[in-house]
Amino acid sequence: MTVEIRYFASLRQCTGCSHETIDIDPDADVSALWSMLEGRHPALAAIGFRPLVACDRSYAGWERLLEGVSEVAFLPPVSGG
Repeated sequence: MTVEIRYFASLRQCTGCSHETIDIDPDADVSALWSMLEGRHPALAAIGFRPLVACDRSYAGWERLLEGVSEVAFLPPVSGG
């Protein structure tokens, strides 16, 4: 199945793109997707944090199955001052 991946802030810098489209097994979960993306973009493996995830614009956990999902967004943690 095809999924649109969106990257925000520092994750965009790590990947060199704001979004990309990839094919993934519909039985995969967010964690498996992230592992695949780390292989495509090695800088993601070195970021030192686990980003927040949204599937089809709703926050999701790392165990969320991707079947039926058309968009996954990865967001770095937010800090304020």
